Order: sequence, then structure tokens, then C-alpha cells
Amino acid sequence: MPSKAYLAFAENAKDIERLLELHKDKGGLERGRRFGLEVLNKSAIVLLTSFWEAYCEDIAAEALEHLVVHAPSSDKLPLELRKIVAKELKAENHDLAIWKLSDDGWRAVLKSRLAAMQTERNRRLNTPKSDQIDTLFLSALGMPKTSDRWRWKGTTADRSRKKLDKYVELRGAIAHRGAAASSVKKAQVEDYFGHISRLVSRTGGAVYSQVRSVTPVRLWA
Repeated sequence: MPSKAYLAFAENAKDIERLLELHKDKGGLERGRRFGLEVLNKSAIVLLTSFWEAYCEDIAAEALEHLVVHAPSSDKLPLELRKIVAKELKAENHDLAIWKLSDDGWRAVLKSRLAAMQTERNRRLNTPKSDQIDTLFLSALGMPKTSDRWRWKGTTADRSRKKLDKYVELRGAIAHRGAAASSVKKAQVEDYFGHISRLVSRTGGAVYSQVRSVTPVRLWA
């Protein structure tokens, strides 16, 4: 069974399919510019970016919750995650903070940290470009450079990052300038939709591998 995050993304993605279907119904399939339909394309770009952001937040939270429950011990957690948590505890103002990790205290630390991260992301992760996504997964799961997994035949990770960032910037232009934003074509929507779908697949695979390196209990079947 897929992750809850993927199922949510797949359900959300139906809205993009509906927008593309509306475009076809209103404008047909003949070549040439369609007047009055660009609003559908702009809406799809905005929604796709939102769905991508939500997926990354959801899969990170889902995986961290899984580690809290199923990791056999704190020393089995990813090294980068242990380093980050240790650094955060050292920054606290009292000398006994490190004892929060004794026995099974680390599980409570990760739970409270997850809640704090979700609150912080609600304030900050509104531009889900490659750098921000890499930071999210490093902080949540100790995964270095998740975007390095965004590669497939004919496409390098660097090219994938640049394409994502370009479309997220387009979303920003649409959100802030509205009708004054650059023209958006149906072909761009289809290109972005395909790209995000691939990124979701590669990111989910990276998260799955990270969790499996810690616990034999599958994140999803």
C-alpha cells in the first residue's frame, strides 16, 4: 500500500486532471492559442506547487512518526539526525537537557520536535524549491541532499532541481502579479505535472530507503 502522503497527493492531483480536461473541453485539441482559458493553466501551476509542498511535509512527518515508534534505539537513528538533535539540545539553556535522550526519552524529544517543525514549516515553507526541500528532509530525517535522487534516464538531478525552481518561481509570479504574470500555456502545465509526479516518486523512494536503514518495519507495504 502506498504512503498516506502519496495517497493524498494522488487525490489532490485529480484537480489538475480536471483542469486539463476542462481546457480540452473548452478549447479542443487543435493547435493554436486558446483565449480565455489561461486562468485554468495558472490555477494548475499554483495548485501543483501547493500539492508538492504538502506532499513533502506529509511524507517527512509520516516517516519521522514511524521512526519514533519503530526505531529500536536512538543510536540506530540516521547519523545526521542525531547530530542535529544533539546540537539543538546543546543550545538549550540548562545543563540537564542532554538527559532527555536517556532511556527512551529520545522518542519524546522527536515527537515534540516534529510538532515544532510543523509549526515552523507552516510559517516558512511557502516556496518549496529544491534547497528548501533538501533542508526539510535533512532536518526532519537526517537525509542529506534528497534532491540528488531526482534523476532518471535523460535527466540529471541538477536539471530536475532547476526545472522545479523555475516552476515554483512561476507560481510566485502568478500569486503576486496575477493577470500581469507571464503567459502560461497548457504545455507548461503538462510538463510541470509530469515533473512533480516524478519528483514525488523519487522523493518517496529516498524516504523509504532512509527509514529502512533504521528499522526493518516497513514505512508502507
